[in-house]
Amino acid sequence: MPGRPSLLRNWLSLSGLVIVIGSLFSFLLLFLLDSLAHFSNPYVGILTYFVAPGFLFLGLLLTIIGALRERKKLGEAAGVLPRMVVDLSRPRDRKLMGMFIAGSLLFLLLSAIGSYHTYHFTESVQFCGQACHKVMEPELVTYQHGPHARVACVECHIGPGATWFVKSKLSGTYQVYATLFEKYPRPIPTPIKNLRPAQETCEQCHWPKKFVGNLDRTYNYFLADETNTPFTVRMTMKVGGGDPTHGPVGGIHWHMNVGNKVEYIAAKLANGRWVPDETRQSIPWVRIIDEQGVVTEFRRPGFTNDPAHFAIRTMDCMDCHNRPAHIFKTPNKAVNLALALGKLDRNLPWIKSNAVYALTLKYTNRTEALRRIATLLAEAYPPEKFPTQQPSVRTAIDVVQQIYRDNFFPEMKASWENYPDNIGHLIWPGCFRCHDGKHTTADGKRSVKATDCNTCHTILAQGQGEELNLLTPGGQKFRHPGGDDVDGDCWDCHTGGL
Repeated sequence: MPGRPSLLRNWLSLSGLVIVIGSLFSFLLLFLLDSLAHFSNPYVGILTYFVAPGFLFLGLLLTIIGALRERKKLGEAAGVLPRMVVDLSRPRDRKLMGMFIAGSLLFLLLSAIGSYHTYHFTESVQFCGQACHKVMEPELVTYQHGPHARVACVECHIGPGATWFVKSKLSGTYQVYATLFEKYPRPIPTPIKNLRPAQETCEQCHWPKKFVGNLDRTYNYFLADETNTPFTVRMTMKVGGGDPTHGPVGGIHWHMNVGNKVEYIAAKLANGRWVPDETRQSIPWVRIIDEQGVVTEFRRPGFTNDPAHFAIRTMDCMDCHNRPAHIFKTPNKAVNLALALGKLDRNLPWIKSNAVYALTLKYTNRTEALRRIATLLAEAYPPEKFPTQQPSVRTAIDVVQQIYRDNFFPEMKASWENYPDNIGHLIWPGCFRCHDGKHTTADGKRSVKATDCNTCHTILAQGQGEELNLLTPGGQKFRHPGGDDVDGDCWDCHTGGL
């Protein structure tokens, strides 16, 4: 008796069934490994919740296509296919029905668990930072050493709510394509154009109406001389606040959008005309709206353009705190910190300048950089000249190499040079983008001049040794380290290197 025709009796459908069975087995195995592992592995997560389900649906699709093709091929013969009749009075049908229901429930359960894990996995730090290892390595490493290391990436880059979650996933689709086909820029440009407003992310944790008052800060520096002379500045930072119900309005946080609204245009001169400045380092136009609704407009000389022709941005946290999580330390700052913590031996002559010099050289890759740093420092302190200090030299090599690993990523061309930090005004204009004393109103009223050091902070003590015990509550005039008389802006000389 000839066998009954079957829609699944074709190579395409059989291949699809094999893929379905294999993907289910792989999903179960990988899910078990991922659940029992003592650490989170992003690559296992990708295989479990993306690759395996992808093959499952591919197998099902092949099975269906094969069945449809077979039905078309059989033509009229397909009409003799037996109809599926379920008779629960028969033990065999009851058994098959029970198996079908149990299998369906198991499949739905696994799908629900997989969907739950997929949702949370795509929001994890491991996925954001390690799945695209080469591209996101600078961001991941600096994040791990930053002040927000315990805040998940999505808390700032996505925030609460479904709308921005969907936007991020749509944006992530292109990012996956760019990563796979190496279409991404090096370095990754900032600021991010489509970053969610700070009011919806930063202020979920940082209460905007809080009155901070004054903060005591101490900054340790070391001169680039033979003895690595220390120079410390202790100052009071006038942070203040912007809400009169919680404290006097004033200080640095006066700029917050609580009682005042600050708007600005970022533009720069190019070939004699003003064009948008994507880096937001040049600000020729500022408008302030106070709590009474009084509008004051400031312009830099030469900017006579109509503001309506430019994008007007409302100032928020990110305009000053633009590196809240991914901080690339400058060579000078990183070496100062290592000296202050005793990781680098101050008794090594010129160690400050030698370490900074080694970090500021241009390298094509990390291997070359680490090898060259070791060679430079070893040659600077030969054993025949520094026999008793060789342990300190070896320690210095390790410390400087680690500074490089944490802050320099030559393959992505990422370092402090590519990412301006707008807090302060040492190596980038920062506050002086607006407070340069050049922005004026139509009647000649000038903006607050940040050239007065006491506007935002008061120097309580400076120098070294006993000088730091001589506190001056009213403030001291800044004394430039080394006793040099300087004229000009800090960033004219300070580059982050030597």
